[in-house]
Amino acid sequence: MAETIAAQENQEHAVIYLPPPKLDGRISFEKVLAMRRSIREYSSEPLTLNELSQLLWATYGVTEPKHGFKTTPSAGATFPLVIYVIVKPNSVRTSNGFLDPGSYRYDPYTHSILLVKRGNLIRELYKACLRQAWVLRAPVNIIIAAIYERTTGYYGERGRRYVIMEVGHASQNLYLQATALGLGTVAVGAFKDEQVKSIAGLRTDEEPLYVMPVGKPTRRYSLKEKDLLEYIEENRRLYQP
Repeated sequence: MAETIAAQENQEHAVIYLPPPKLDGRISFEKVLAMRRSIREYSSEPLTLNELSQLLWATYGVTEPKHGFKTTPSAGATFPLVIYVIVKPNSVRTSNGFLDPGSYRYDPYTHSILLVKRGNLIRELYKACLRQAWVLRAPVNIIIAAIYERTTGYYGERGRRYVIMEVGHASQNLYLQATALGLGTVAVGAFKDEQVKSIAGLRTDEEPLYVMPVGKPTRRYSLKEKDLLEYIEENRRLYQP
């Protein structure tokens, strides 16, 4: 069932409706696969709201309007994941300035983000992530969390395995979309769970599974087809039966 978030006037929590996602990119899927890498060095350049919109949609947005199916396969269409984004000050450019710093919860059904916790949370998140510098440097950190009961309610304890699989699907979507946009990300799994929950304002039944910093890389990886073919030929010679 679609879990929508309604905008409420005259309240501290604000809903931002994101620009619609684009279904066509500038580079081929094959090229994106070849260029995908874990990136830990980012420039100070902010993201745009359009880029954040595309990243969130690719991670867990709707791709089948009739049933609300998303960009990831999900066991029994239970869709246990919940996406948050931690925004630094002056790090996501809008048409009239910057997004307020804080923690936002993504609603895939209205393609919007809800400000759930206002303020510069990045240093706290950095400490909770065992002081990994890329968390601190990135303009945004996308948190992939899960409500296990959505899936274990159907599949019992084995559903926990399906949830972990789905996190892998979503994180790879984010990797590939970031690469296609000329951005970089890295999957961070080492952090103090309860601290991340508190910092980001996760609900009691939401468990954080990945923190993924995203920014503009200081250096992009590129694979030349010639180098790949040479590598394959060399290994064929070395490992010939």
